[in-house]
Amino acid sequence: MVKAADIEKENLEAHVELCQQRYEVLERRLTAVENKLEDVHSDIQTGNKSLIKVLIGATGTIVAGLLSTIVVILINFQ
Repeated sequence: MVKAADIEKENLEAHVELCQQRYEVLERRLTAVENKLEDVHSDIQTGNKSLIKVLIGATGTIVAGLLSTIVVILINFQ
């Protein structure tokens, strides 16, 4: 059985054709990886925005709790 590598060694045109096919496959795979990476990037950005909203809400809740505790303590001392 004749391998593609053996044919390439003997025929420059075959080598060029096989290289072109290989580069086309590599280009498609690279494009697929880039698309998936963009999807991951947008997912991370969405997650970060949600996390910031949760942190702001939690901080507001803690501040409100502390303020109400301080108000109750001040009222009880008077």
